[in-house]
Amino acid sequence: MSAATQTAFAAGLFAATPPPAGLTAWNSRAPERRYGVYRNNVSASLTGALSSRFPVAERIVGLEFFRAMAQAFVLLHPPRSPLLLAYGDDFPDFVAAFEPARDIAYLPDVMRLEVARGRAYHAADAAPLDPQALAAVDPARLGDLVFTPHPALSIFSSPHPAVSIWAMNAGERPLTPLECWDGEDALVVRPQMIVEVTPLPPGGAIFHRLLAVGETLGLAAEAAMAAEERFDLSTNLAVLLRSGAFTAIREENPDEHRHHA
Repeated sequence: MSAATQTAFAAGLFAATPPPAGLTAWNSRAPERRYGVYRNNVSASLTGALSSRFPVAERIVGLEFFRAMAQAFVLLHPPRSPLLLAYGDDFPDFVAAFEPARDIAYLPDVMRLEVARGRAYHAADAAPLDPQALAAVDPARLGDLVFTPHPALSIFSSPHPAVSIWAMNAGERPLTPLECWDGEDALVVRPQMIVEVTPLPPGGAIFHRLLAVGETLGLAAEAAMAAEERFDLSTNLAVLLRSGAFTAIREENPDEHRHHA
């Protein structure tokens, strides 16, 4: 099979078009049916891969609706790699513009949380920071500390209560009516063997994002307090240590201080 035929064969699997010219089958000169089997198998395999990556989204909308979304996505976004671990990273963005799902405004963010969990699961292993390491630091030097983020860490934010919705549909907490529809933030990390989603208190997303990009503890706390009057440093430090979101600490050197300034 020529390279041109192979390209046409692959492209045709994602379009409602006749088989490429020149294809034959042992039992037919017009192999539409056998080509259709390939097409159906590819669609089913990719839809199954998306179902495995987004089980909570599937539970929220139901199997039939999810399959319809997935099949529409597959036709427009064929995989670029034979490895399907990352296939569907852009599925949430597709769903955000998918007209039939328009009324489920929180769904794309729930799916983005599922993407973050998948990335954390496949990230490199690393031992989380020992809380005693922070306790041993001179309190006068705490503001100069720089934290090393865990390879599995991501900070998730949504204008919807997507963390609670995910948790209730993932079996992490009881399924109950939501009385508050404010936005939610969370840390997603795998400190040991299990991926954990840790809700963040007010200002926690700003605080942890700045720490994750190398800002000092003092500057991160100042920025969080300026953005959110309810920010509490002690509460957020407790979350930081309990979650395993960081692996090490060090003191900022003078050159780094000038760079940040």
